[in-house]
Amino acid sequence: MHKKAYLSKSLSDDGVQCQTCEHFCAIKPGEAGECGVHRNIDGDLYLVVYGEAIAIHVDPIEKKPLFHFMPRSDALSIGTYGCNFRCPFCQNWQMSQRRGFDDQRDYVGQQATPEVLVDICRQKNASIIAYTYNEPTVFFEYTYDTAKLAHEHGIKNVYVSNGYMSRAALDMIEPYLDGINVDLKAFKKEFYRERCQARLEPVKRNIAHMARETDIWVEVTTLLIPDLNDSEEELQAMAEWMAGVNPDLVWHVTAFHPDYEMHDRPRTSQRALARAYEIGKEAGLRYVYVGNVMDVDRESTYCPQCGEKLIQRHWYNVKESWDERGVCPECGQAIAGIWE
Repeated sequence: MHKKAYLSKSLSDDGVQCQTCEHFCAIKPGEAGECGVHRNIDGDLYLVVYGEAIAIHVDPIEKKPLFHFMPRSDALSIGTYGCNFRCPFCQNWQMSQRRGFDDQRDYVGQQATPEVLVDICRQKNASIIAYTYNEPTVFFEYTYDTAKLAHEHGIKNVYVSNGYMSRAALDMIEPYLDGINVDLKAFKKEFYRERCQARLEPVKRNIAHMARETDIWVEVTTLLIPDLNDSEEELQAMAEWMAGVNPDLVWHVTAFHPDYEMHDRPRTSQRALARAYEIGKEAGLRYVYVGNVMDVDRESTYCPQCGEKLIQRHWYNVKESWDERGVCPECGQAIAGIWE
């Protein structure tokens, strides 16, 4: 299904500029932008995967991962095709790196309009819709329409994103976006330019803006890739920057495994993850977590004031230990998050 883009600008010779993400692609007739799914058709820009859900699953919210956002809730997780990054280590590359859509015969998903998605949530008692698997910014029109309708029915919305949306897109989705997990893939411009074919600064700008100036709950994930983005110097700079933005920013440091086009690196060691965890804490971040490995201690939530264990996690088995969500029962410290 095609949907006319919400954020675009006409150019000469029937060209069009997409204004949905920070690439600001200038697209000639018949061609697509970097994402592969915003296409110029006769001088107008269209999202060509609108309503085409390649994956629809009910997942625990902890899988996104979002640890301080309505724990133990079910999220209807949806994705389609396309991405505005070209990461060689992508773990959902079958969906995100698909390109070259010419007509409806290219789609292998199921048609699911925003109305259908909201109905599925109501049938399955899912209180959240998560736009995930591939980059939600690139199917922005689909996420926006769905999120707006979901809010009308009391359903919350979260993005799992690389954070590369334009400010216009962020401002437009903000009233309907309740939470986001942003992949902060590294803290060096060269990594973003060479590995992702993108830029670091817009990601930092969007994280800081959301965490400081909006009501969107923000968590950050960094996949630790051995000898690429895991030096103590880089992790310390990243953690100190996040703590300067907001010490309540939740940071997930997760284990890499060889995938897609990156099979020349080993899996992330438990020791490297533990050290990144400590670096985050030392930098002043109150909530740091280890992921993609079994580590109950570093998956759990502790009161930053007295150290009381408040939420124990064993993969997606979650046990809460407080009388009132968001308040430490031992010292009364408020725990940052969206708990209801």
